[in-house]
Amino acid sequence: MTQTDWRQQNPDVKSLMVGACDLNGILRGKRVSADKYEQLIGGGIRMPRSAVGIDVWGVDVFDNMQVFDTGDGDAVCVAVDRSPLIYRWRGGVQALVQVELHEDNGSGFGGDPRVVLGQVLARYAALGLTPVVATELEFYLTQLDEDAKTSPLHEGQHLRPERMLDLRELDDFSAVIDDIYAACEENDIPADSAISESGLGQLEINLLHSPDALKAADDAIAFKQIVKGVAQAHGLRATFMAKPFGDQAGSGLHTHFSILDRDGNNIFDNGTDQGSAELLHAVAGLLNTMADFSAVFAPNANSYRRLRPRTHAPTKISWGYENRTAAIRIPGGSSVARRIEHRVAGADANPYLVLAAVLGGALHGIEQKLSPSEPIVGNAYEQAAEQIESNWEQATERLAASSIAEEILGTTMIEMFSACKRQEIDTFGQQVSRFEHLTLRDSI
Repeated sequence: MTQTDWRQQNPDVKSLMVGACDLNGILRGKRVSADKYEQLIGGGIRMPRSAVGIDVWGVDVFDNMQVFDTGDGDAVCVAVDRSPLIYRWRGGVQALVQVELHEDNGSGFGGDPRVVLGQVLARYAALGLTPVVATELEFYLTQLDEDAKTSPLHEGQHLRPERMLDLRELDDFSAVIDDIYAACEENDIPADSAISESGLGQLEINLLHSPDALKAADDAIAFKQIVKGVAQAHGLRATFMAKPFGDQAGSGLHTHFSILDRDGNNIFDNGTDQGSAELLHAVAGLLNTMADFSAVFAPNANSYRRLRPRTHAPTKISWGYENRTAAIRIPGGSSVARRIEHRVAGADANPYLVLAAVLGGALHGIEQKLSPSEPIVGNAYEQAAEQIESNWEQATERLAASSIAEEILGTTMIEMFSACKRQEIDTFGQQVSRFEHLTLRDSI
């Protein structure tokens, strides 16, 4: 579809939201008239480089070299290769055009998460390899009341206590789920199965495998926008926090992937349940880089509340066949579809950076022909293995000092991400919670 065709087929769209994905997976940008669509596609709209490096509250990161050290200069907005995302749930119709930030010479800006994933994929392409990627996103639906932990779809209807894979709960949410699927279909987002997860009001919707990992990450970002918008239209709030409720299950962003060679063959398949040597090399690379990338997989203070034993979230740097207690799982099934599931990231993580870290780690293992430890059999929580980083500040500093992370994500991304997280850590450290006051103010 040409630019003119899209404008003619969507005459009811009067404005465009132009958004680039920041370090935290939040779209940042501006609103322009729909008449500027052709100008946008032609690279005629600009945005500060620092826009993708601000903290989670939207505040400039003062140690980010893109702010003061370089004069806070602009980059060129380059629209991603897909039609605008259509919003129909906010009263009227709006469209979102997602962009990446490029330098004036045409090169991608290294602080843009989408550009960083593209650079990892270029390394695969140079070897004649194509990752095939799918994501699973968990989220909670809650009442608009800030403290609500139930999610009625109409007055008097509350979720049942027996929740895991409960078809009745899916039926309770059918109106919301139907609207999510309709919006995904309109916007070419390959939403697959929906299941009721173990938390109260927690759902999971899987996005189908794609041989275009950039589109898979685009779809994950767009999916979050759709879920939040549709939930609000139904009088609910959707949250992708990693651990919104301390007594309920956390929400993950699980990544499934295989790798095709030039002839379209899955290099992880050797006709056995164990998988090929390349699969084992990829697993070893993921294990070898996991601790260094902890801050990418768990980017917020809340993220570390999810990584607890016996919660279906991994705590050990481990792998296994058909083992959901391990960080890396090799699912069963036909050998032709042999793949790796990476289970560490929370739903709050940036999909571009998660895929860049996962695919970059796997490629590191393949190129270096690394060998993994023995696969975990049984309960990984109770077996000796290195812990996944469990402290936000330590994870951030480990990422900042990691040479392999810098090789995969690039110097600019590591410096910007680390500066952003340090500022967020400092801001959180200045907050004293009501729970602290209630516990300590009169007792000591």
